[in-house]
Amino acid sequence: MYEISSMNEASCGGISYEQGSSAFGLCCCLLSVIAGVKKRRNWHRHDYTEVDDGSKPVQAGTRAFVKELRSRVFPSADEIIVKMHGSQLTQRYLEKHGFDVPIMVPRLEDLGLRLPSPDFSVMDVERYVGGDKVIDVIDVARQADSKMTLHNYVQYFMNPNRPKVLNVISLEFSDTKMSELVEVPDIARKLSWVENYWPDDSVFPKPFVQKYCLMGVQDSYTDFHIDFGGTSVWYHVLWGEKIFYLIKPTNENLALYESWSSSVTQSEVFFGDKVDKCYRCVVKQGHTLFVPTGWIHAVLTSQDCMAFGGNFLHNLNIGMQLRCYEMEKRLKTPDLFKFPFFEAICWFVAKSLLETLKELKEDGFQPQTYLVQGVKALHTALKVWMKKELVSEHAFEIPDNVRPGHLIKELSKVIRAIEKINFATEDSESSGDEKKHEITSNFKEESNIVRNLLQKGQKPSRNEIPFKRECPTSTSTEEEAIQGMLSMAGLHYSTCLQRQIQSTDCSGEKNSLQDPSSCHSNNPELRQLYRCDKPVEFGKRPKKGMATAKQRLGKILKLNRNGHARFFV
Repeated sequence: MYEISSMNEASCGGISYEQGSSAFGLCCCLLSVIAGVKKRRNWHRHDYTEVDDGSKPVQAGTRAFVKELRSRVFPSADEIIVKMHGSQLTQRYLEKHGFDVPIMVPRLEDLGLRLPSPDFSVMDVERYVGGDKVIDVIDVARQADSKMTLHNYVQYFMNPNRPKVLNVISLEFSDTKMSELVEVPDIARKLSWVENYWPDDSVFPKPFVQKYCLMGVQDSYTDFHIDFGGTSVWYHVLWGEKIFYLIKPTNENLALYESWSSSVTQSEVFFGDKVDKCYRCVVKQGHTLFVPTGWIHAVLTSQDCMAFGGNFLHNLNIGMQLRCYEMEKRLKTPDLFKFPFFEAICWFVAKSLLETLKELKEDGFQPQTYLVQGVKALHTALKVWMKKELVSEHAFEIPDNVRPGHLIKELSKVIRAIEKINFATEDSESSGDEKKHEITSNFKEESNIVRNLLQKGQKPSRNEIPFKRECPTSTSTEEEAIQGMLSMAGLHYSTCLQRQIQSTDCSGEKNSLQDPSSCHSNNPELRQLYRCDKPVEFGKRPKKGMATAKQRLGKILKLNRNGHARFFV
């Protein structure tokens, strides 16, 4: 196979060589004379003129790379993704369970997502968007960006004899007629920072990142990346198929990713081999995939495909979004590949969330944990951006209607107030747990004694009876105590038994503390259980056969001959 080495040195009929070859290889003879022809020497390097001596590694996107990738085995994404119906994917669900793992929705129903029918073609895209629109195209084998008109790309796509693998992943069409055919999923619209917080009168142009049309031929490949600004993303495959390779955004994986991204040998190293697990997720026609903040992923187009997707920032993962943005800055990512006016929208969100937290405080409501954590992360980022040595590079995106110093101070006050309330609540709960533990320990101790009595059938000594009981405040309290003791002893307590315990005047508390049996003066048998080391001084002498503690307790609870309490329904 022969290709021309000088990609941008010649043109024919107003079409650059790169555009022409991408469409049909137009005017190949003329261009060959002008630019010269060099023979392809390898299928595994971005520079196909390198001698194929086998000494250099395979690079991402090349034909050899894609062939190897298709043959590899990966853990199934079924281990991590959540599959659900569109009606289940609500803001309340995500606020409760978090948005930390990918979500797959196999059917379009109840997502609020409106799309063209599956017979919508690349020619229809040209008709709605306009063939003259210049779009960004990726030459997959070289992993290089180029530009061409949408018309030329459509011609290329429709030609079965494609000299290159070209992929379109950044056609945002919100400002075209095609936008009327597409409505983003309800959940993306409800969570979106741009939809909720971007003011109509902002001097900054509103970011349009919610509606993308992705068109890729078979074997198109996008290497591992994190979506700009840590945005979450939704993908819907209209026809064809895409395969995602997903990696969790753990601290270790993010550190490895940053190191890999800045390496000069990045294209020669498959990032999935550097991490503990890389999951394979097949997105088929009609399926919708939601990828959360920070997830590292690569995408292979296994067959000709058209998909729609969009990006959105939200409140659920503010800390991770900021972390991804700071990583982009360290990697010196070009502005073209960043979220538009990311810092400006952070100021808008901070101002709005401050009012939200104040209102919740005034109404006596506690904000949800994810929101508090997000505001803290946002507050920290804003303070860093306003440091004296850094303010000059961040000042451009501070909105005119925001007083940064005042806003940061107000956020500090609200955060301290929330932390104070949380500390008091935790302290109260901790104290309550200690009291509950003490009461439970007392009941367990007494129930163990009852259990031993029932098992041994013998009199307890004075030391076996804990003198910790106070005069009960009510009959029900005493019954609950006995019920708990017997339950732990493996017996049943009938709620229909005649009440044996009489309430006692609390004025006798002093006497009852000195002699626990005084609380049961009207019940000789129960009193005898507490004073079993003394002879019975009043009341009738127990009948023969009722001398043991088990028999006395059995009489009180009306046990049958088998040793089980009668159970009344």
